[in-house]
Amino acid sequence: MKRVLPALVLMCALALTATACSDPTVDGGGENSRAAPAVDPTARLDGVKLTMWTAQNTVTAPRQVIDAFEKATGATVDAQAIPDLYEQNVPTKLASGDRPDLMFWQPSVSTLPFVQPRQNLLPLDDEPWVNELGDTEKSLGVIDGTRYAAVVTSPAMLGVYYNKDVFRRAGISVPGQLPRNYGELLKLGHTIKDRTDADAFYEAGGDKWPLQWQTQVQLTDLDRQWWAGLNKNERKWTDPVVVKAITTYKEKLLDAGLAQRGHRTGTFAGSADALWKGEVGMVLNVTSFQSQLQALHSTAEIDRRLGWFPISHSDTTGLYSPDQTNGVVAFRTGDTKRQNAARQFLAFWLGPDYADYVKAMRIPSVQPAVPSPDGLPETAKAQLKALPTANGVFQAKAVVAPDTHLYLAEMIYGKKTPRQVAQAIQDQFAQVAKAQGAPGF
Repeated sequence: MKRVLPALVLMCALALTATACSDPTVDGGGENSRAAPAVDPTARLDGVKLTMWTAQNTVTAPRQVIDAFEKATGATVDAQAIPDLYEQNVPTKLASGDRPDLMFWQPSVSTLPFVQPRQNLLPLDDEPWVNELGDTEKSLGVIDGTRYAAVVTSPAMLGVYYNKDVFRRAGISVPGQLPRNYGELLKLGHTIKDRTDADAFYEAGGDKWPLQWQTQVQLTDLDRQWWAGLNKNERKWTDPVVVKAITTYKEKLLDAGLAQRGHRTGTFAGSADALWKGEVGMVLNVTSFQSQLQALHSTAEIDRRLGWFPISHSDTTGLYSPDQTNGVVAFRTGDTKRQNAARQFLAFWLGPDYADYVKAMRIPSVQPAVPSPDGLPETAKAQLKALPTANGVFQAKAVVAPDTHLYLAEMIYGKKTPRQVAQAIQDQFAQVAKAQGAPGF
């Protein structure tokens, strides 16, 4: 499931981590760092024990590579599940002085800073796998010009999952009548509402975190300069373009009856069930929705029943969204032997084992030279095709990822207007950016 970081809680953890986890005896990375020795992915490591932190729901995700690495090297890797909420509890544990050798962590500019990478993480710029990554993946895991995260899985893709039977009942031909921009997506929703007994969209107000996506796709026309200005406190989330996106979501989708009647209490799991049964025509969500489908249905079943297409505000460009299973970081532990073993583990993962890993996980490859496994659903193939030209969601552009979903939930519960939502987002963004030490705040 797509996890959303509680930004204000992390702000408090950040203040603790900055003091408790920094070590004045270690080099902070960047231009003054000495190059690490070359890595042999399969060198013997008998007697070496590494620990790796994961979220509770992803503790099995590295199992294939751990088993293969242990067999190849003689090392032991202990995967330890951190209690939920993972993104809240990890900085707190780090602040107490506890740290692993390796850890799953979201490789985005808005999330990496919360583990104080300069003080706590090994720089990975010169690792053998860096140049093997695809262009989108290369852009992740980097803070202030230094790479701190290995990218082992592709970032989630945001787009529209649709029920083929509902589209047929509505007289919508594919691909000829697929929407070419967000405005046409809303018109398509009205077509489904008017011609079938299905709802147009499923919105998950109960789980809250999926509420952000309808607004996200409307912000794709904002250029790099706008985001750079936001990150320097020269632009605001209260900009009219943001308020308009929130207002459009409220008035032209929710108030217009394009979501299911129970959208205030809808859930992520409920969205997959409703789309599968044809109770709704479309769900706008990220790749965790794909994973949910693949856990419940075969590739053949998915291909018969569902499709996927990308959408943005003005065109059909997709959006990518980093999550915590995309990145793995290696910690400065003060133990040179373990640090080198952690680097070797990453070199093994993204080197001789990578083809086996993506095959075992049934996921797309992050390396153009390593083909994605056979048997992926057409929905997954469409996402992979859209990834190279995709825009990043705001978590990949803003120095802080505010809790937009919480404020949007307050809006759908009638507690905030769109303008008040934008102001709440801005207030939190500025508060956390200041605590993080971002220039201009």
